[in-house]
Amino acid sequence: MRPESTNGTGGGGLAVPMDWLCAEYLADELLRKGGLVETCSLEYVAGRRTLALTIYLSDGAGPEEQVEEWLDRTSYDHPWPEWVRERLAERREREGGDEPGVALALETWRLLEETQLFATDLGALPPPSAAGVVVDESARVWLPSWRLGLPLGHLALHLY
Repeated sequence: MRPESTNGTGGGGLAVPMDWLCAEYLADELLRKGGLVETCSLEYVAGRRTLALTIYLSDGAGPEEQVEEWLDRTSYDHPWPEWVRERLAERREREGGDEPGVALALETWRLLEETQLFATDLGALPPPSAAGVVVDESARVWLPSWRLGLPLGHLALHLY
């Protein structure tokens, strides 16, 4: 079938902007190459969404120049959700909420917050500097998916 319009969206569908497409592709490649979880798992989806949102909102150059910033943004002590909310508000103000990239980023953030995964309570883990602390991995709680996607994305970046 031929598209009904000339912009490649098939007649009124959401056009995927190149910056969002590149962010998702790069996030997918980082997670695949890291081999940390199965690509069909919910954890993988959470990691891909989290990394794609981080990459998209960083407004930077190519991956080689950005890896350190992404590592900082996804680190244990960085207030990532606050940073995402701030950056999304800035993008909405600058580009408008109807801009396809902003719309995709907002939808991704909504999914990351609303999708709950049953996992070890990462909030109860001791800080990385605590030595000799035993963690009960059987203590599970429902967490927003970004809480699992963030450390997974951070590890994938380290393996890059």
